[in-house]
Amino acid sequence: MNLRETVRRHRVLLISGLSMGLAGAAAKLAQPWMLGRLIEAVALDEPVAWPITFIVVFFLADAALSAGHAYAIGRAGENIVHDARRVLGGRLLRSQIPHFSRLEHGDVFARTVSDTSIAGLVIAQAMAQMVSSVLMVAGGIVLMARLDWQLLLTAVGCLGLASGGALLLARQVRIAALRNRERVGAFGSGLQRVLGALTTVKASRAEERETQELARLADRARRSGIRVAGLGSLLTPAMNVGTQLSLAVVISWGMARVATGSLPAADLTAFVMYLFYLVTPLVLLFLSIGQIQQGRAAVQRVTELGTIPQEEEEGEEPEGKEGAELPRQRREREPAAEPAPAAPAVRFENVSFSYHDNAPVLRDVSFTLPRRGLTAIVGASGAGKTTTFQLIERFYRPDSGTIRVAGHDTAALRLAELRSLVGYVEQDTPLLRGTIRENLTYANPGAGEADIARALRLASLEGFVAELPDGLDTELGERGAGLSGGQRQRLAIARTLLQRPEVILLDEVTAHLDSDTEAALRDAMTEAARECAVLAIAHRLSTIVRADRIIVMEEGRVRTVGTHRELIESDEVYRRLAGQQFAAEEAPV
Repeated sequence: MNLRETVRRHRVLLISGLSMGLAGAAAKLAQPWMLGRLIEAVALDEPVAWPITFIVVFFLADAALSAGHAYAIGRAGENIVHDARRVLGGRLLRSQIPHFSRLEHGDVFARTVSDTSIAGLVIAQAMAQMVSSVLMVAGGIVLMARLDWQLLLTAVGCLGLASGGALLLARQVRIAALRNRERVGAFGSGLQRVLGALTTVKASRAEERETQELARLADRARRSGIRVAGLGSLLTPAMNVGTQLSLAVVISWGMARVATGSLPAADLTAFVMYLFYLVTPLVLLFLSIGQIQQGRAAVQRVTELGTIPQEEEEGEEPEGKEGAELPRQRREREPAAEPAPAAPAVRFENVSFSYHDNAPVLRDVSFTLPRRGLTAIVGASGAGKTTTFQLIERFYRPDSGTIRVAGHDTAALRLAELRSLVGYVEQDTPLLRGTIRENLTYANPGAGEADIARALRLASLEGFVAELPDGLDTELGERGAGLSGGQRQRLAIARTLLQRPEVILLDEVTAHLDSDTEAALRDAMTEAARECAVLAIAHRLSTIVRADRIIVMEEGRVRTVGTHRELIESDEVYRRLAGQQFAAEEAPV
């Protein structure tokens, strides 16, 4: 993500706000000069109507321009924050799974929510305030020099000492702010860690331990925040000391010179007013510098997060031939009397894969999945079953080999095309906060009522939903809270069926179902297998036995393929796995 591009999109509003701020500063600078001229007119018994008129005009212009400046800059800041969050949110959702999985999610939340606000504040408001304050200070110094250069040197000497100290403080503020943002992110990560496993925390009686750990992280964030506040609080006093000292010296020396007649009283009055007018811009200038130093830390963190690698960059063409035709589109175009030869639903050709350059998880895997029917994948834990699913969805890319879905190399398809062909029901069946209807139609928002009813029927949820007071509009909590484990799984399966994919991937979906629900779900799997390919990771023997084909995996390789009867007779590993499952299912409760 390029924050410069984000700012450039709102340059008209920023330039407008900055222009009004600069014009307001000019109107403010004119006020003391005109007040000096008013005093001169009174002293010389000249007409005062024009000086008073100009002073009123400058006062009103200053007020109007200041209001316009604040609104334009504030609006530009909010627009920048909005764009940064929108772009950052999109990049996170399209990020590569291997890179996203390494991030602390609490820190991601802190960067996306709070750091973007600070970055927007700095880019728009602090920068604009600094520019207008610089004009006020520079313009005031020029006009003060025209009035009396000796008084100016005295005032600048006092203010220069204070400014040097303020700049040193601003540097320390930036360093402390970066540490504070990191520690706030660490607290967010710690909080999300325990809230994501709240039932485990309670069941382990770990509330007190986790409370103490959260308190420790919160205290680290508090102490770093106090340091930022402490350093920031010294900026204003540092400038106040300089301005108060310069006022005392200028007024004392200036009055002495007025008494001797070497300095007109009108010039001293205007000079003192300019000095007063410089106090606020100088304070705001160094406060802006402090905010910018804090904001640089936020900008750095937002920019770092925005560089997370993407699955597909905008405008990027997939590998292989452009414009690859989807198999479903090809079927719809071709005459029904002369169908094209059907390619396998999934084909693995010598696929190998490893996580983070570690030992290979898959080794030279090859198998074919027919366009119809139920295929089960079995194997011990760590054999590579779930990894196989993730490679089909292209959550990860294989180190070598080719994966084809409906005859197309997955590397040559856009992700939207590929994932429209593949339905995936994960092992932990995540659902989103919202209604049952919103979760059900998540992959197919335009689904009609007839299709929804069919998906519910196939997943054995039709009766359950009909009994709910609000039916499909029933609200669910985080991750589907309000439904049992089996109901969440069946709703996830219904969501996938509603997508009408070419192949359905089921990752141990019967693991948490009772026998009656499992039987109903097996029937649904069988019916779905008549329309498309169903590939299921299965541990229960009752599910495995009904499969048309079984792929046995061992240590990242395909050991053998066959039916239950064939494998019982011919394969020792499958015979052992089936025996273990049979013993587990027959064991007394």
